[in-house]
Amino acid sequence: MNRKFYIILFCISLWLGNNTIFGQELPPIQRFTPMDYDGENQNWKISQAPDKFIYVANNEGLLEYNGAKWTMYPSPNNTIIRAVKAVNNKIYTGCYMEFGYWERNEFGKLLYQSLVSKFNEAMVEDEHIWNIATYDEWILFQSFDRIYFYNPISGDQLIVKPKNPVSKVFNVNSVIYYHVNNEGIYKIEAGESKLFISNSIVKNDKVINVYSIPEGLLIHTKVHGFYKLINDKFIKWKIPAEEMLQDMNIFSSIQLKDKSFVIGTIKNGVIILSKNGRLEYQIDRSCGLGNNTVLCLYEDVDNNLWAGLDNGINCINLKSPIRVFNDDEGKIGTVYASIVYNDFLYLGTNQGLFYKRVSHNEELTFMDGTAGQVWTLFKYNNELFCGHHAGTYLINTDNKAILVSSTPGTWLFKSLLGKENMLLEGNYNGLNVLHKENGNWKLRNKIQGFNNSARYFELVKNNEVWVSHAYKGVFRLTINEDFTEVKEVMLDSIAPIDKNSSLAKFKNRIIYASKDGVLAYDTTKNSFKKDTVLSPLVTQSEYVSGKLVVDETQKLWAFSDDNISYVDVNDLTNQLLTHRIALPYQLRKGQVGYENIAPIKQSNYLIGITDGYLTIDISRTNNNSNEPIVLNAIELSLVGESNKLVDIENPGNFKYANNSIRFRFSVPNYDKYSVVQFQYKLDGRYNQWSEWDDKSELTFDNLPFGDYSLNIRAKVGNRLSSNTINYNFIINKPLLLSNTAIMLYLAVLFFLLTLMHRAYKKHYKKQSERKQLESEQLIVNLKNEKLSQDIESKNKQLAISTMSIIKKNEVLNSIKKELKKTNHRDNKSTLKLIDSNLNDDDDWSFFEQAFNNANQDFLNKMKLAHPDLNSNDLRFCAYMRLNLSSKEMAPLLNISVKSVETKRYRLRKKLDLQHDMGLIDYILSF
Repeated sequence: MNRKFYIILFCISLWLGNNTIFGQELPPIQRFTPMDYDGENQNWKISQAPDKFIYVANNEGLLEYNGAKWTMYPSPNNTIIRAVKAVNNKIYTGCYMEFGYWERNEFGKLLYQSLVSKFNEAMVEDEHIWNIATYDEWILFQSFDRIYFYNPISGDQLIVKPKNPVSKVFNVNSVIYYHVNNEGIYKIEAGESKLFISNSIVKNDKVINVYSIPEGLLIHTKVHGFYKLINDKFIKWKIPAEEMLQDMNIFSSIQLKDKSFVIGTIKNGVIILSKNGRLEYQIDRSCGLGNNTVLCLYEDVDNNLWAGLDNGINCINLKSPIRVFNDDEGKIGTVYASIVYNDFLYLGTNQGLFYKRVSHNEELTFMDGTAGQVWTLFKYNNELFCGHHAGTYLINTDNKAILVSSTPGTWLFKSLLGKENMLLEGNYNGLNVLHKENGNWKLRNKIQGFNNSARYFELVKNNEVWVSHAYKGVFRLTINEDFTEVKEVMLDSIAPIDKNSSLAKFKNRIIYASKDGVLAYDTTKNSFKKDTVLSPLVTQSEYVSGKLVVDETQKLWAFSDDNISYVDVNDLTNQLLTHRIALPYQLRKGQVGYENIAPIKQSNYLIGITDGYLTIDISRTNNNSNEPIVLNAIELSLVGESNKLVDIENPGNFKYANNSIRFRFSVPNYDKYSVVQFQYKLDGRYNQWSEWDDKSELTFDNLPFGDYSLNIRAKVGNRLSSNTINYNFIINKPLLLSNTAIMLYLAVLFFLLTLMHRAYKKHYKKQSERKQLESEQLIVNLKNEKLSQDIESKNKQLAISTMSIIKKNEVLNSIKKELKKTNHRDNKSTLKLIDSNLNDDDDWSFFEQAFNNANQDFLNKMKLAHPDLNSNDLRFCAYMRLNLSSKEMAPLLNISVKSVETKRYRLRKKLDLQHDMGLIDYILSF
């Protein structure tokens, strides 16, 4: 069928009312937009390193993809990178006036090293590297003007300078070929360039690629297609897809490992040809490709096809066991049922019934009269029944729908044992019986006595039917022999109610599935009980739906969050075997509670989804190859600064201030339907494995100081990674708790204790001295007190003595006065004796000595201060210090009171006292 026929067929389908749905079952496609990889639109070359990382030459720079995260490394001179080639641990790139390589440092980042200076000649003005190839140890950088040969081991270099522009360089079976415009294809032999093919086709056309074939070489040209070079003969290779390719503008092509060919076009997307040149797929924007302009193609080690587009990057999983029919435009809707009948594939959707030939990659056709919701498709005695919202249809061999019953809502069909002309169907409002008479099926009757929806039902015996209702539970019905009436209805009390539960018969047992697991009916105990073998199919941790499907091959299917599982029987041991297919709910996008799966051919099954369907080859899902997990980077979070990268190859030794650490890791798996999940444990903090998570980075904040051992492993689908990351690191004690700080603390503590000891010692010494001083002071005080008492006693004695003298003098004066009155002659001697006693110097000497002892040498001090004072003056001063009044001093001085006052006045003058200075105060100051 050629391209013109397809165009005509398409126009006819539009004219007929758009009843034909164009589409094909294609490999899964992962689309990466410029927003995903944070780069420019155009991508010129793609390569893969030994660690399976993908590298892309982008307009902005070098893109790296590790399976989890894209990283952009800007171009070394801010120009477009158009060539990339990963060789061992180096990534070689070429751009405008620059070429070199990138190499990973100990922090996991790529660093660039230019090679331009290694050559003796400078690059040609405006030269741009377009392609990179390898030859043994040599790396070839090709521009339109030259081919630069560089040996990274020896450092040798060589430049090939054709006269005309070089369009491309090729390594075919370790032989270097390059195409020169207007000249042909050259071959390098023994270090010399020789014109190898000068045919006018290759001289005037652009050579897209050169391939090796058993007979010689296969040359793919831009305009003229494929040519073979066999025994120096240039022969056109005529292929079935030749006519279709003629009108396409071809930009790139590669040959896959299985010898098939992939062609990248400017307007028509990707063309995949078999090794014989037959069209396998055409993938463009209408069926999932990100852009129709394909600038480069690359097959990775896992046989994924990478396409660098004019706008984005796509990864096509060519070898995936899954094929996808995308109904992005919603022309068929959600698939609820599928079946293969008479070499046709029928799809029952929410929009009606569609069909196509199963053995051909052709269009789906809508079946007239079936518009609306299709619930089920049932094959019985080589006849096909369709359960529909509008009733029941029979599909004849001409693909016409014949209405059998207009009773709304046919959920399900079951055959009756021994009654080939009868079928039991479950409807919105109960159970109905279909009967075949004279070769025609028709509704015979509704079974009375049960009016609940019978979406799921199973026959145990012809007169016993089990019905599951989403909101009421499980009913057990006993029906009469004519199937006209329900005799008994029993509601099971054990089976839990669940809106997404289901009922099925598997290996002659009634089983019921809900979020609580799978129950099986025990006929000996007449009760449901949990089935330990089947319950792992439906677990609460992975619960999405309790829908069970028993297909025509008698496999039991269940649908969980992470897997689709099926159970079959081991032919040798007759044991039930459970198989899990890692196809997560988020990727299969089925209608919850209405999951469906059906065999279409051999080991291929069709799974209905909300926007089309998937097909899966279950014989190819048991891939035992395990992907490695890679540690990409370790970052330390710094307060107020950007994160700091650390060495990922050696154990870490981090400051306490850097105790917030982020780990980045990935699994270089590029299968769209293989979900990668990660699990970790951190010995020293979290010693148990964590729950599985799809995040490819791990952050620990504010870790306490100590020794840690981090283990990270991955799971791709249901397969564990081939390795486990182990990274040991230490969070050092904070500076305040470091060994040095602790020693310092001990030293300071010792110093403080010493100071405290000394302080206490000094304190106690001072206290002792104070007590001693207090004792001494007490003694002094006692002595002073005694001395004061002595002084006081002496003063008293002095005062007494003075008073005695005063009394004596008073008596003598009285006697003297009396004697003078008598005027007797003998009185003169007596008066003389009295006068001598009144002026007795012995009394004064005694007084002076006593007075000085009591008053700290007062008289001596006065003599020293006032040498001109006579003894009478000193005596007068002493009397005043004793605080004697003028009246008291007069008898002592043997003068009158008035004379005492005069004497006071004269003494002030002798002492030279100021007017405001009191005489008594002055004398007391000594």
